[in-house]
Amino acid sequence: MLKTDLDKIGRFSDQDFESVSKLLIAKQLSKNELLLQQGQICQSAFFISSGSAYQFRYDDIDEKVSDLHMTGEWCLNYVSFISQIPTKYSIKANSQTRIFELSMHAIHHLIAISPAFLQLGKILDGALTRTQYLDNAMTPSEKYNHLINSRPQVLQIFPLKIIASYLNMTPETLSRVRSSF
Repeated sequence: MLKTDLDKIGRFSDQDFESVSKLLIAKQLSKNELLLQQGQICQSAFFISSGSAYQFRYDDIDEKVSDLHMTGEWCLNYVSFISQIPTKYSIKANSQTRIFELSMHAIHHLIAISPAFLQLGKILDGALTRTQYLDNAMTPSEKYNHLINSRPQVLQIFPLKIIASYLNMTPETLSRVRSSF
């Protein structure tokens, strides 16, 4: 699966893929296990081979979800990874999740051995652009409609409470919006 997903972001030879494979670290996460904790510096990008995870920060009462990550997607905290500053967010496994970790050091090594790996920057672009559409200018119905059109599988993978937080609405508002669709 990883080779197919790498091919989506660029052109990589079999030798390039072999180089990446040697640097990936496989990990198994239990449900609710933290992949990244608030206050840590994000040192790696994580490919979700199976399972799901979500990125959140704590407010006064609850978790505020900023991103949802599913099988076949890369997952990281963009700001912390790029700036190498402590993150304000945590990343938690939503289910039993298998990941492949690619450290920043490994990414730099790959770029040094082949310019083809500059294409790995598209992983970062994906991490940034996924959350940009959920701004406050959209109505709850528009947010939900966009989600079901762009990532319908989210509804089968994540609990409604997490989806509501991701869409920046209460679970009650999400239920009301869903009933109108």
